[in-house]
Amino acid sequence: MSPAWSLTGGQMLGDAGLAPGALAMAGGQVVAEAPEGARCFDATGLLVLPGVVDIHGDAHERAFQPRPGVDFSPGFALADSARQLLAAGITTACLGVTLSWEPGLRSLAAFRALDDALDAARAATPGDLLIHLRFEADNFAAIPTALAALAGGRIAVLGFNDHTPGIVRKLGDPVQLSKYAGRAGVSAKVFADLAAEAMARRDEVPAARALLAEAARAAGVAMLSHDDASLEDRAEFRALGAHICEFPMAEAVAAEARTKGESVVMGAPNVVRGGSHLGWASAAPLAERGLVTVLASDYVWPALSLAPFVLADRGVMDLAAAWALVSANPAAALGLADRGGLAPDMRGDAVVMDRGTRSVVATFARGQLGWLAAGAAGRLG
Repeated sequence: MSPAWSLTGGQMLGDAGLAPGALAMAGGQVVAEAPEGARCFDATGLLVLPGVVDIHGDAHERAFQPRPGVDFSPGFALADSARQLLAAGITTACLGVTLSWEPGLRSLAAFRALDDALDAARAATPGDLLIHLRFEADNFAAIPTALAALAGGRIAVLGFNDHTPGIVRKLGDPVQLSKYAGRAGVSAKVFADLAAEAMARRDEVPAARALLAEAARAAGVAMLSHDDASLEDRAEFRALGAHICEFPMAEAVAAEARTKGESVVMGAPNVVRGGSHLGWASAAPLAERGLVTVLASDYVWPALSLAPFVLADRGVMDLAAAWALVSANPAAALGLADRGGLAPDMRGDAVVMDRGTRSVVATFARGQLGWLAAGAAGRLG
């Protein structure tokens, strides 16, 4: 039985915004009052915020393969990722696991190995490790495995990826071809041949998507589209039941999704860096206009807890509204009603942050102290 906790002295984020308050947790949940014998955490001068919910982060791939040709076991890699996530204030992580026709890091074998190691990794961390299955459109050989994972409750969110045409367009560049081949662990010629084989079956993509969407609906799994370039793209995925629009490539797509009441996801690194690394839309002004409702870590976990402060600094959104982009809103989009806030009976997920340094001081997940910054031990009682 994990100890109960009482966090006092800080500014706590509740329904009315930030205000002085105390947070009590017991039995893995937020409770109205700390039981006798609860451990104390002095949050004086700090912010007590709902734990971060990451709808899409694939930084874990660096733990699995820190450089081309260098791979680590799934158990080792997931344990490393779990520690990094808690240090970044992320208490619910949807690991963006790409299931592609590519060999190596994003292969069917790699997906199976990760899934086999996931239960042990979950048991070893108070954080919640979930799978965001990023299914590559042309990966027909993996459809049976994906269907079984959906039916078996192994998937938290299904993403419809379609990177193959973009990959093929880049293969005439030797540098890009080498990058893709290196990640896959095969020669440039083998990779180019595999890409050509994948592209040769494009007419089968719609039926495959429909099959996966039917399985996701039956399992109650949230679905999202990825990199929608046009209103037609969004309409196609909406018809499948994908009511989350991730990384729209045009403002009009995001605006139209919002008129339908859909969640729109963009990357926290975009906010922190002041724009997309690909030259697409800037997420901060779109969030301020209500066109972006969820931020994801994408490829940098710590960006997710920093982005709300960057938004607040811009003077349009207050910190409470900005924090919802990384907590309450992604939780709602995923159908996770037990997290994203600090009300009684919700999951005991909270992050304690220093507003001045914008750094994570402590992370509580499932009512347990999962991470504590150096120098913060004196706050424990």
